[in-house]
Formats: sequence, C-alpha cells, structure tokens
Amino acid sequence: MPVFIIRRLLQSVLALLVMSVLIFAGVFAIGNPVDILVNPQADQAEIARATAALGLDQPLWVQYADFLKNAFSGDLGRSFMYHVPALQLIFERMPATLELALAAMVIAVALGIPLGVFAGLKPDAWFSKTIMAGSILGFSLPTFWVGLMLIMLFSVFLGWLPSTGRGHTTLLFGVPVSFLNGDGLAHLLMPAFNLALFKLSLLIRLTRAGMREAMLQDYVRFAHAKGLTLRRIVLVHVLKNILIPVVTVIGLEFGSLIAFSIVTETIFAWPGMGKLLIDSINVLDRPVIVAYVLIVVFMFVLINLAVDLLYALLDPRVRLDGAQS
Repeated sequence: MPVFIIRRLLQSVLALLVMSVLIFAGVFAIGNPVDILVNPQADQAEIARATAALGLDQPLWVQYADFLKNAFSGDLGRSFMYHVPALQLIFERMPATLELALAAMVIAVALGIPLGVFAGLKPDAWFSKTIMAGSILGFSLPTFWVGLMLIMLFSVFLGWLPSTGRGHTTLLFGVPVSFLNGDGLAHLLMPAFNLALFKLSLLIRLTRAGMREAMLQDYVRFAHAKGLTLRRIVLVHVLKNILIPVVTVIGLEFGSLIAFSIVTETIFAWPGMGKLLIDSINVLDRPVIVAYVLIVVFMFVLINLAVDLLYALLDPRVRLDGAQS
C-alpha cells in the first residue's frame, strides 16, 4: 500500500508538470491582459511599464521558468486584477464550490442508487419506466436551461426559493458553510439539484444495469434457494458486487462536479471557484486561470487515489501492491 501511494503521488507530480506546460502555453495564446487592464487612452510608455510590472515583457519560456520556480515554493503568482496571490483567491472560493459539489453528489447518490435498484428489480413496472424516462431527460436537457427553468418555477412563479447567491453562512471548523442554517440551505437547494441532475441520471442507469446483470448470477439463485429474503439478497450480496463500478463513477464524477460547476455557479451567482474562473477569463487574469486548473487537476489525482484505495475495501481481490498496475 505505501509503495502504491508513493508511486501514484510521483505520477501526479508528472501530470501536474505536463498540465502546467499545456495550460501556460494555452493561456499565453488567448490574448494580452494588458489590453484589458490598462486604460485604452494610455500611451505606449504606460503600456510598457504595465507590461513589465506584470512580467509579460519576457519571452514565454522565461515566464514559465519563473512560474515553475515560484510554484515549487507554493506561489502560483499574483492576480493581475485583484493584486493578491492567486491561491488566496481560489482558497477563499473553494469552500463554496466544494459545498455545492458535495451537496450535488449527496443528492445524486441518495436518489440515484435507490431508484436504480428499484428499476433493476422491477424493470417492467410503470414506475421503473417512469424512472428511466426521467433519466433520459436528465441526460438530454442542457444544464443552463434546467437552471433557468428552476429559477423561473421556484423563484419567480412560486417564490419558494432564492434565485441567486449563497445566503447566510455558518462557520464549521472555521470554514463557512451554507447548509447549517435555513437561509443558506434555501440558497443551496436549486444549484445543488441543477448540478446533480446529470450525475443522478448516470447513477440510475449504471445501478439499474448492474442490478439486472447481478440478479441473473448463480449466487443470487443459490441465495433464493436457501430461503433468503429479497431484501437481504439485495442489501447484503448484490449491492456489494455492483458497488465497485458505482464507486468509480461517483469518484470521477465528483471531480467533474468540482471542475465543471462553472455553468451552475454562473447561473445562480454562486460565489465559488467556477465563477471566479469565468471572471478571470473575462479579464485574462492568467495567474488565477493557471492556478485554478492546476488545483483542479491535483484534486482529480487525489480523488482517483481515494477511489483506488476504496476498491481494496470493497473487494479484497483488488490488490494495490506491485502485482497491480
């Protein structure tokens, strides 16, 4: 186990290094932030001073070498727009994004697995067909459209939920969270459901497929022959066998919830990392863009590592020593 973890961490360092090159080159190619940050009426001398102050007067490889040297000391640059460290800006917004992603994943898991189990056990029932039709809609409807319809229904027409913002927050171990008070929870519900809808549909279909395949296996027939109840067969035997692919999807999709919550955060004005990224792209704030993507890549690596370790707990046949990968 320790050897596996060390090897994965070394691989993650290489992945971060490669991604930093690609991101840095890509961000460099999309435009010059001085054109946005400096007054259009400024003369060439002022533009040159601003360019030098931001370190943009150096060749790309020099800029990257300076970035890499500072990154090893934990400095990913200072925001061109806010004049503070990029990591500080991202860490200030990170609790909001993690809370939204976690709430969305809780909704997807709490609804997706039970609905998928039911649809797999009774595939011909009308309720199962309704579940599958709903999952198709969840796959098909664009996230931004669903978000706007939720706002129209629950905020404009019914007036039940607030349409934007995070609401009041409560400190939990020094971290501001919304779900511990009524106002914050009301602000959290719509964006969390909007973000969860695609993942919910995915888990329903994956769990249903696993259930239908597992119920045809010999060990299920043997359990029926022993007189075990269907409830015990499903909860004790079947679920454990179908959880490995489900856990894989949950882990990977949780990472994607963090990385791709940009649309939801923008629609609901949720003050998270995704909205910060959009604002930074609008002003070509390179340090914030690069820092955001690298942090998201690092979080993906950690989530994948956690999923691999959970494999060993769910299935002892999965080995994490030198015999595997």
